[in-house]
Amino acid sequence: MDIRPWSPLRYVRSRRHGPLEPAASDRAAGSFCGDKGGAHRLSGRMFVPTLDGAIVRLRLDRLEARNAIPVSGWANLSKACAEAVAGGARLIVLSGGSEAFCAGADLGDFRALTDDPSAAAEFRKAMRIGLDALGDLPIAMIAAIEGPCYGAGVALAMACDIRVAGEGARFAITPAKFGISYPQEDVARLVALVGPGQASRLLLGAGAIDSAEAARIGLVELAVTDVGPAVEELAGAILANSGASIAMLKRSIRLAAEGKARDSGQDRGFDALFGSADFRARLAALRPGR
Repeated sequence: MDIRPWSPLRYVRSRRHGPLEPAASDRAAGSFCGDKGGAHRLSGRMFVPTLDGAIVRLRLDRLEARNAIPVSGWANLSKACAEAVAGGARLIVLSGGSEAFCAGADLGDFRALTDDPSAAAEFRKAMRIGLDALGDLPIAMIAAIEGPCYGAGVALAMACDIRVAGEGARFAITPAKFGISYPQEDVARLVALVGPGQASRLLLGAGAIDSAEAARIGLVELAVTDVGPAVEELAGAILANSGASIAMLKRSIRLAAEGKARDSGQDRGFDALFGSADFRARLAALRPGR
């Protein structure tokens, strides 16, 4: 799979690892830098996509600021999501690094918002566009969380389908400490995950919790010692399943979270999948002797 919209540079396939990597002449020119597993990425973006087979590994790339996201970074997220789908990716793994998943929105931008209500509205809209682009994807998304995950970083993780947190992960939603609020859409996601009581604890108290507590209350699905193997196992299980089924089931989950128990579009989709070539092939594979 070659996701060409990401870069005009040429790619070749690695015999050892399988994922696509830049041609030798481009590596020699310093256009790319290496990443774990033999995949390569184009630098200079807040959210850096790396192609790894059917997976797009989307990494926050601002460790000097603990991956705090500037206002411009949300548009970068939206673009990366669109490119992943256009390139045929079947799964996104979103990560930061062992030092920090995401410290939240960039506090340096906040100073410009104090005297300009229109700038505050633009910040809110930019964040919404980026998070909705992630949350509305028809492919599966896993957040691999290590280190601090604060404020807008929690909103980023909640926009994913499944959250896997390492032992060093810590979570806090702290707008009350700054005298501001949290976007309503993200409060709704939080309440859907942990319930109104735990949401109140996190938002009103603004305290930090560790990965074990985050798993206990439902903010993350898995709290593990080593994030990498857990994410890879989960990714493998997802990729073994039907992409059409995953897209349909994701929409079903989203509708259910919104309190919708019936939907005519889902009914039509349910019926239509029985006539798909994918269903016929998977059913045939289960027959004795196959």
